[in-house]
Amino acid sequence: MTKYIQESVEYLKNKGFENPEIGIVLGTGLGKLVDEIDIVESVSYNHIPNFPTATVEFHKGKLIYGTLAGKKVVVMQGRFHLYEGYSHYDVTFPIRVMRQLGISKLLVSNASGAINKSYKKGEIMLIDDHINLLGGSPLAFKGVEEMGERFVDMSAPYDLEMNIKMEEIAAKQNIKLQKGVYVSVMGPHLETRAEYRYLDIIGADAVGMSTVPEVIVANHLNLRVAAVSVLTDECDPDNLKPVNIEEIIAIAGKAEPHMITLFTELIKTL
Repeated sequence: MTKYIQESVEYLKNKGFENPEIGIVLGTGLGKLVDEIDIVESVSYNHIPNFPTATVEFHKGKLIYGTLAGKKVVVMQGRFHLYEGYSHYDVTFPIRVMRQLGISKLLVSNASGAINKSYKKGEIMLIDDHINLLGGSPLAFKGVEEMGERFVDMSAPYDLEMNIKMEEIAAKQNIKLQKGVYVSVMGPHLETRAEYRYLDIIGADAVGMSTVPEVIVANHLNLRVAAVSVLTDECDPDNLKPVNIEEIIAIAGKAEPHMITLFTELIKTL
């Protein structure tokens, strides 16, 4: 893996990706943050050595380097998922590349379904903790100890200081910001009524199909992490309606300006 990471890093450095401070992962329907960036370079994933290729139609599949709020950033416009047939290794490979490029902080976004019945679609949830139901770990491979501590502590995977700052920003900007536990499942199918009840019982406030592997690897690499979920549907098993993917994307788009504000204002303080 070290060889593959270095090949990707060298390619990107030759393209002008120089010493980014902050990495950002943009989830489903959440790509417009790039409009706020003073872009220096943009590279399609399929041009980067050893990178997977995004196969989901609403994920752009570009790595972008530039300046946002006075900081050098590298942004994943679209991510990878296990449900695309990729491994934990593939899904988290870009995080390791961004770390080698120089980032010390990682901001992550996703679209998810609200399990907590007091949360409504269109709101944003600050992730305080997570549950991994993906059936594996991105650290479960031979030689992982050469890249960091094998038995990574996950008692506080999300950076408290950055979370507090985002709550303060939300209050100042009059953005309703929920806070809770995100559970990651395999997908790509959505959950049954019984599964939604189960997720509620085990303590999940929102459910999605990403984020957890990236956060685990970020902790493995000693990156400070903050993450938000844009709640795009309500998962009430007693009033469940068929999911409309187009509607989910539309709701994510309407909530996106608040996510952009949270990330941009946070970056100003880092």
